Amino acid sequence: MSTPSLSALPIRRLTPRDLAACADLSENRGWPREEHKWGLLLSAGTGYGIDDPDAPGLIAACVVTQYGSLENPELSAIGMVLVAERHARKGIGRHLMRNVIESAGTTPLTLHATSNGRLLYEQLGFKTTGRVEMVRGRFTPDASDTGSAASGITTRAATAEDLPTLIRLDTEIFGLDRTHVLTRLPAFTDQLRVAEADGEIVGCAGAWPNMETHVVGPLIARDTQTAKALIASLGARTDRPLRTDIDVRHEELLTWVKARGLESVAFNAVMTYGITELPGDWTRRFAPLTVAAG
Repeated sequence: MSTPSLSALPIRRLTPRDLAACADLSENRGWPREEHKWGLLLSAGTGYGIDDPDAPGLIAACVVTQYGSLENPELSAIGMVLVAERHARKGIGRHLMRNVIESAGTTPLTLHATSNGRLLYEQLGFKTTGRVEMVRGRFTPDASDTGSAASGITTRAATAEDLPTLIRLDTEIFGLDRTHVLTRLPAFTDQLRVAEADGEIVGCAGAWPNMETHVVGPLIARDTQTAKALIASLGARTDRPLRTDIDVRHEELLTWVKARGLESVAFNAVMTYGITELPGDWTRRFAPLTVAAG
């Protein structure tokens, strides 16, 4: 099949029934299958895919997660942009991304780009507006970490009664409503914990299973000390390595986690289309739920 025909293949909406095909595509590109994450993204967002014209399965896929009002989204996050290895560098990824951009209309877009994908996104009009550092390792607490209670911060497991408060706090910090994602966290995460000070919830963090690790995200907190307390509380309750993606502007938190066993794995560019910076308060937004959903 010629290259022009490949780059003009029809694009369709994906459904949760496509989960295995999406995981196969991840595996084809050397990524973990990440079926748990794909399940969340396909239920909370909108998947787009291109069917393989010669065999069952997909040759390309991505997922778009919208935030704000359902009728008029104010931000769309693009993630899991994948093209099968045998069809790479044939214009299929560009074809898929152009469709996503056109479908978004006037809704601003954001994505996290690896060094491999950044050039394509720049050619499509995305601008780099930030950077995150992926860190991974076994969390080893320091003696000083026992001081969070002394500083007035306590952590506990979140309950169903906490959800309205968490949604209000998250909307304030994230800048947009993402209720449709937050309400899925109790089932998606293995741990969902809140931080309290003076009887008030001042932060929240989840830890969800991804292959052999627990990914810390989302992580929102009133300050760095609260973010540390939440990570320490998650790390104390798992025997898996932790992994998370921290905004590089949070230098103190990055230094702290590296001193406790997490090591730098990679840097990703935060890119936007149609806006010059993300909404919300970055000083209280420490890590995303997943880079695929912003």
